[in-house]
Amino acid sequence: MFENQYIKQRIQKAQDLLEMGKKPYRNDSSKTISNLIFTQKFENLKSLAEGERKDVSSSYWVSGRVKFLRLMGKAAFIKIEDQSGILQAYLSQNDLAEDFELVKKILEVGDIVNIYGYPFVTKTGELSIHTMEFKILTKSIIPLPEKFHGLTDIELRYRQRYLDLIVNPDVKETFKLRSAIISNVRRFFEDKGFLEVETPMLHPIPGGANAKPFITHHNALDVHRYLRIAPELYLKRLVVGGFEAVFEINRNFRNEGMDHSHNPEFTMIEFYWAYKTYEDLITLSKELFAYLLEKLHLPTKIPHNGNVIDFSNFTIISYKDALEKIGNISRDIIEDEQKLKTFLQKHHIKIDSTMGYGKLLGEAFDEFVEEKLIDPTFITQYPIDISPLARRNDQNPEIADRFELFIGGKEIANGFSELNDPLDQLERFKAQVKAKDAGDEEAQYMDEDYVWALGYGLPPTAGQGIGIDRLVMLLSDSKTIKDVILFPAMKPVKIDYNNSITEERE
Repeated sequence: MFENQYIKQRIQKAQDLLEMGKKPYRNDSSKTISNLIFTQKFENLKSLAEGERKDVSSSYWVSGRVKFLRLMGKAAFIKIEDQSGILQAYLSQNDLAEDFELVKKILEVGDIVNIYGYPFVTKTGELSIHTMEFKILTKSIIPLPEKFHGLTDIELRYRQRYLDLIVNPDVKETFKLRSAIISNVRRFFEDKGFLEVETPMLHPIPGGANAKPFITHHNALDVHRYLRIAPELYLKRLVVGGFEAVFEINRNFRNEGMDHSHNPEFTMIEFYWAYKTYEDLITLSKELFAYLLEKLHLPTKIPHNGNVIDFSNFTIISYKDALEKIGNISRDIIEDEQKLKTFLQKHHIKIDSTMGYGKLLGEAFDEFVEEKLIDPTFITQYPIDISPLARRNDQNPEIADRFELFIGGKEIANGFSELNDPLDQLERFKAQVKAKDAGDEEAQYMDEDYVWALGYGLPPTAGQGIGIDRLVMLLSDSKTIKDVILFPAMKPVKIDYNNSITEERE
């Protein structure tokens, strides 16, 4: 496997270490301080007089990966990077004696080292650690991409995320932000009195969304199981059981296409709130974004994909009004199913005989409205036939008490007042089964156990899902979902690893 000439040279150096009585893969690190804390702790040395710019009484062990190496006869400067940042180290033959041979003959960029020393400031004014003891902890046998170009191949960055994180420090910041977003989302709901729960990932029946599932087989039970497309139906069972406010931050799986905003496995938060309506969720969503911006120290206006999104400007508009006023489709076309079909065909939008009026409206919305919704916009009054789990509006049974929140031209959240009439839910499931039999692969299955659960009584409840990946894309100004998922789904390819290695240059 390791046939490249530069890799072979490094493997030989690992062998040389063994012959010198040193282990190339040690497990005795003595790290006592991070690079960042070291830098913060001794920043004041820079302001001292020339002869006072060191502190020999304060010594620490630091550890990290070598990102730069410069040999200068009997001395060397290296820069090591840990999770917190980069620190320069000074090494000399006078201090290290025989161990300086490791620096001269064995050490290379990419190796992971352990250094013991005290802080001082170089003649050029850079805070560094003056090395008194030195160990190579891990010998890197594969060279890092040469520093003048780094790792710029986008696809290779996604496939080898470990290497991307090593050579592109800014990537780490995106995932630190992702972690902070999830942590603060969790805290927001806990502070509101919601209980975090866990529901099954393997479902006997896929439900809770209109999506094509992944199918697997359970050997012990000898039955098919479906990877979860949504936790909704299980969470609402918990509300039936008496938990009045629950949430789950979960992984979902949908066997569908991939693009810059879709990955087959993705993260969502779904939450359900008894004795509330979708209008309460709109208020809650505004509170959540205000909370996140405050906790993440972000302004109310943030850049995203060339636009500036104003989080002080939330808009609410009905589905049909959005088609008319934002999509520029005349009302007489919107209100007439046959005219709508003709309009969609004229604009080369693919439709088929299985599509009802609501689905046709959905095709028009996706094409003419969605990407124009830049500032936060709640779209309400969805057609009932594309909302199989939402409550019918009391005044107009053809629409659902539902909204979707769009920001930056993408759906971020979906929420509605829950359908708690078991007989109505049964009929809706039957309609979904009929659509599936007619060829709609994304239509939902009949879930008799869920209907039975509703028979015991689901209190008036509102529920919502928020896409975490898209939320991170939004707040980190990322153009593709692959930038915010550590290991995104990729089409398998054969990579010639050996021929991708080039010689390092100083």
